[in-house]
Order: sequence, then C-alpha cells, then structure tokens
Amino acid sequence: MLIAHPARHLVSVVAYLSAVAFLSRHAVVRKAPAIQAGETRLNGVQPTADMHVARMAHTATTLGDGRVLVAGGFTSEASATLGAEVFDSRTERFATLPRMNSLRQSHTATVLASGKVLIVGGYAASATTIASAEVFDPSTNTFSATGSLLSPRAGHIAVRLANGKVLIAGGIGPDWSFLSTAELYDPLTGRFAATGSMTVARESHTAVRLQDGRVLITGGHRGRRANITLYASAEAYSPATETFTHVGDMRVRRHKHDAVMLPDGRVLVSGGADERDSRGVYTSTEFFNPAAGTFSAGPDLRRPRYKHNGSSVLLPTGVVLLAGGATQAETFDPRDGAFEIVPGTDQITGQFSAVALLGGGRVLITGGYGSDRGPQPAAWLYRP
Repeated sequence: MLIAHPARHLVSVVAYLSAVAFLSRHAVVRKAPAIQAGETRLNGVQPTADMHVARMAHTATTLGDGRVLVAGGFTSEASATLGAEVFDSRTERFATLPRMNSLRQSHTATVLASGKVLIVGGYAASATTIASAEVFDPSTNTFSATGSLLSPRAGHIAVRLANGKVLIAGGIGPDWSFLSTAELYDPLTGRFAATGSMTVARESHTAVRLQDGRVLITGGHRGRRANITLYASAEAYSPATETFTHVGDMRVRRHKHDAVMLPDGRVLVSGGADERDSRGVYTSTEFFNPAAGTFSAGPDLRRPRYKHNGSSVLLPTGVVLLAGGATQAETFDPRDGAFEIVPGTDQITGQFSAVALLGGGRVLITGGYGSDRGPQPAAWLYRP
C-alpha cells in the first residue's frame, strides 16, 4: 500500500488510519545523548533530540533567526495541538508552538521575502485535499489564515519567485484528480491567482528555481496503480510570460525523486523509482544544463533512494548533502563528480523525512519512515 508525502505520493484513508494508530502507540520522545565535559560532538550524521510528535509527510523550514519550523505531517487528532514545533539550533532541542489553523500533511512551506512562512494545502486529517493556507510569523510564533487556493491540492510543488510571489503547481485534487493547473500567491494581497498550466498533470514531481529565474519541473506521474503513467519529461515556468514550456526529457522516467541546483547552475536530479515503487528504486542520477536545455547522465548514487524530494541540500562548501530516501546520507562533490557515504548513523528513517540547512553547514534531518518502521519522532544532525 502506498503512503503519502508532501512531496508527492498518494495516500488512502486506510493507510492514514493505520499511520495514526501506529503513532498513538509509538510517539515516544528520546533524549539526545548527553555530551560530557571535554567531549566533542562527532562529525557526520548523529542522533539529536527527538521531536515532540512522530512525523512523516511534514515540512522543515529554516527561519531567519536560525530556528527551524517543523510543521504538520502524519500525526493523531489527539496531537493536533502539537501540529508544529521549532528546533533551536543553539540548544539543539525542539519546542512546541501554538496550534496551527489546520492539521495537514503533504503540504508545502515556503519562506517569504518578509521572513514569514507560507504553508499551503495538503491533506486534512480525513485524507481529503484542502485549499486552506496559513502564514507563520517567527516574531510572534503564531499562525494566521491567509487566502485559500483556487483548487484544493496536496503533493504539489511551491517555489518562491524572484518577484516575491510563490508558484504552486500540480499535485492531487479532489477525488484523486491529477492537476496540471498552477497558481501564484501574492504576499502583498494575501491571495492566490491563476497562472498558466503545466503541459501535463503531475504529482511526485520536483521543482527548482534556476539562475535565470525560471522554474524547472521534472518527472512525476499521473494515475494510480495499474493506470499510473511516469514521466521523463521536463518543463520550465517563465515568470515573465506566466507559461510553462517543455524543455526536454530526462534519460530516465522517474518520480519520487529529488532535484537541487549546483553552484554552476546545473541541476542534479537523483534517485526516484519506476512503476514498481519500492521494488524499482533507482541509483541513477542526471544533470540538467539550463544553457543547453539538455540532460546528461550522472554518476550512480552509493545507495538507492526515493521518496526524498526536498532532502538534498547545497552546503556552503558547494557540496550537496543527500539526506533522505535511504538509511544513510551521502554527499556529492561537483568538483570531482563523486558520491560518498557520510559517516555516522546508518539508521536514518529515510523516506518522507524533512530536511533543513542550519548555520555552519549543519543540517537537521527530521522524522520519516522506512526500514519496516512507521513514522518516527527521531531527528538527526549532519555536522561537516
């Protein structure tokens, strides 16, 4: 049975109820290992303090003050008051926040130019897609309602454009409809407006804002189970014309993958899976060259990984950390074109986790599921 993700996977009501039952039994908080006087913390990936709630299909967003907002995800109705929490990068502990306006998962969270965070759509606790949106204000630690989407959606993408507006595209709509439509959120008015539609309906796709301001959309799928169609196609959204244009095809049809821009402007596309889902996970990668509009083969990952959208982080050194989709993290160095396993734990939950970059090149990895384990409250820190 398939389990949902804000980054792009369908969920059934049965799967949701099963996850809720698991959480009510297993949402136990571990304390971070104590650091003794004179002891130094190890580099690589190591456990840190647990979240207050077990989560998957949630979001983790770095705030201007260095904290990380962790919002939504699979949780129980009884834990609705713990719908969001913040990680303090100085104390390396989580603290609870006031209640969100809506309990949601498979949503998106985007930092606005003001430093506030726009939280959009997703599935409600009843596994129905929702149109509501809200804004988190770090200065007051509060959530407030803002305009609603024109179309309820979950598993969509959200990218802040150079003009400050936020592009929302694709995902799942009511009654398991697959959406090609897109919308723009204007922080000045607090409202969503229609913009051009994608060339095809997509879910489990990725989005990266390129150096020229366009947004690259890659892969994904439409349909379910026997009727699923995977894409190799890619398209780009132009804020100037508010239109999507086909820009070529990847070498491999993939969904539930990830994409991140490299320092030279190329985009690294990694992992994902074919129609067989967990039985068809990829180690393959490829590069998109915006200047040439072409895809080329990249080196293989050290670990197959999927359901890791949004978990690849460009570090200050120019190295990419791939922190999701497998039980171990790995790095990619564009200078030598090599992937390397990160030392430390080999027990990251992996799938549908949420990742955020901290100061000093540290990275927070939260929750997720995998390796025969349901949604977890566990969190880890990558230290360079």
